Amino acid sequence: MSTSVTDQTAISTALGRVRATFAAGTTRPRSWRAAQLTAMRTMLLTHSTEFEQALHSDLRKSPVEAQLAEIGSSIAEIDHTLRRLRGWMRPSRVRTPMSLFPATARIVPEPLGVVLIIAPWNYPLQLSISPMIGALAAGNTVVLKPSELAPATSALLARLLPAYLDAQAVTVVEGGVEETTYLLTQPFDHILYTGNGTVGRIVATAAAEHLTPITLELGGKSPVFVDETTDLAVAARRIAWAKFLNAGQTCVAPDYVLVTEAARQPLLAELTAAITEMFGADPQRGNSYGRIVNQRHFRRLRALLAEGDLVTGGGSDEADLYIEPTVLTGVTGESAVMAEEIFGPILPVLTVAGVGEAISFITARDKPLALYAFTGSAAARDRLLQETSSGALNFGIPMAHTSVSGLPFGGVGASGMGAYHGKFSFDTFTHRKPVLSKPSFPDTMRLLYPPYTDRTLKLVKRFIVRSEPLLSRRR
Repeated sequence: MSTSVTDQTAISTALGRVRATFAAGTTRPRSWRAAQLTAMRTMLLTHSTEFEQALHSDLRKSPVEAQLAEIGSSIAEIDHTLRRLRGWMRPSRVRTPMSLFPATARIVPEPLGVVLIIAPWNYPLQLSISPMIGALAAGNTVVLKPSELAPATSALLARLLPAYLDAQAVTVVEGGVEETTYLLTQPFDHILYTGNGTVGRIVATAAAEHLTPITLELGGKSPVFVDETTDLAVAARRIAWAKFLNAGQTCVAPDYVLVTEAARQPLLAELTAAITEMFGADPQRGNSYGRIVNQRHFRRLRALLAEGDLVTGGGSDEADLYIEPTVLTGVTGESAVMAEEIFGPILPVLTVAGVGEAISFITARDKPLALYAFTGSAAARDRLLQETSSGALNFGIPMAHTSVSGLPFGGVGASGMGAYHGKFSFDTFTHRKPVLSKPSFPDTMRLLYPPYTDRTLKLVKRFIVRSEPLLSRRR
């Protein structure tokens, strides 16, 4: 069962329970891990409509968006993991140097222990489930803290997860800042936090008290470079889709566009047309466009509309937490809308002379979680690859890298540390334990024991200083 949202004693009891379950070895067999993943898959399918309703309640997400970005993507990752789990768990052999012959070495994957997952509100289902897939596949027990800003999804997870999964190994702690703060005072074996950099620093500081390893998935201002050598109609549709999905409240959403002068006016016209095509003349009346999560974020975003020139959009309705899909020009790198991650449906478009100026603009700022580019120039693509640093780099499509289970998802620098998804999730929550075995006979180590002689020195120089792995000589 889930713990009380306010009772620290109940939280401590739950933590003791999952620690005891891990210590008992319950989670180590592959059968247990596969059973948890299969049960989670069943939960998502059986209660798909309830999750759609919860996501609509929290963020006004359409059923299509809920399936595409939260439910369906989680099921796909479970399937990917189940197909490969046996191989991921298998120990791997390592070559040993001739100086240790005869000996064998291997790396044995073992679970870390108790994992704390602190999930955000913008994708409250997927960003709870996805890290759990890796943590459970790796054989850990899990404490999940869903976001209190998505209360309907949080409550549904708290009700369903313990009903489908091993309640002795998985617990859900609901609540707000007080509960999260208390959790962070407790020792864990790994913490994965998804959210903003300010809270990320708090998590890192708390984890340091226990020397707990962390994965921080933060965000930042993910730029898009567009030049005149690309199909601007396709670029505009893909940028608009990625930007205004979930009303712009996506950590890897395009945050701003850097466009060359030759492409600027055509791109702005295509963006306007793409927004109308996707969401209609009045997106507020349609069923394909979400809402801002709460009043505080609504007012923050509306304040950003005070600067710049409206190309399209700009309308808002506080009672409905609605901000129209908006494209801005007339802003600079020093404008308020460029000072921090927007995390909403406002897209500034800035003009650059070319890829060189775009690279200078990007590298003068914190490393983004993702960088996107629409250009037909191989030279421009190569410069972006070689001269910028970002969590991910996509050519021709924003955000889609998150749906590729074989790619790591994570940031660099201010946009985060560590990565997960697919095998990278399994590795994040796994200790790769080195195991070396050497028989008692023959005791070749006697050749290296003191007292040291000239013969010992010759042996060291021949077999240790210049030695190669034994197996490499057998090729």
